[in-house]
Amino acid sequence: MIKVLLYVSAALCAYLVCGINPAILISKRVYHTDIRTLGSGNAGFTNFKRSIGGIYSWVVLLFDLSKAAVITAIFARLFEIHIGSYDLGAIYTCFFAMLGHCFPCWYRFKGGKGFLVYISVIWFVDPRAGAVALIIMLLLLITTRYMSLSTVTAMLSCPITLALINAEARVIVICTLCSLLMTVRHKDNFVRLIKGTEKKVSLIDK
Repeated sequence: MIKVLLYVSAALCAYLVCGINPAILISKRVYHTDIRTLGSGNAGFTNFKRSIGGIYSWVVLLFDLSKAAVITAIFARLFEIHIGSYDLGAIYTCFFAMLGHCFPCWYRFKGGKGFLVYISVIWFVDPRAGAVALIIMLLLLITTRYMSLSTVTAMLSCPITLALINAEARVIVICTLCSLLMTVRHKDNFVRLIKGTEKKVSLIDK
């Protein structure tokens, strides 16, 4: 019964907490607009910085990173105590955190694309997977300046890295689901990349 309650609690808490979107909240409260009506329409850091900019874009970044990290740290430890697997708790919580961020019940199920949630949590699953993903992202971002290409490619490497270091099969499976979810959420970006209309990003403008 404790294990069932833990799985249910992790899923609900991760979904509800990570469904809180700072890009939407700040754009509405501070700028009296909805970030989902600007730029690409995505409620995430990249679109917020490109469309609005300013110091609040970094608040969005910090909040999106920390909300998933905190909830994951709590449940990963609880999974370790009651189920015996810290990594499983981390990646399981990550999946529902991404669902909450991408499809938040608070905002009519229209949210972000899940990258910041994913990149902040993968370090709890295995720091090596996090390091590989971060290196890949930075290299691609520097050379191509396409945020979508850089982030999706980086996070697709996570289940591969986990498989190479012999992580638990169930951890690899859930990690693969996280990567696929993030990839699907970027489908419009891929269409623009193919058409040559995807915008390049600069982290130092505005």
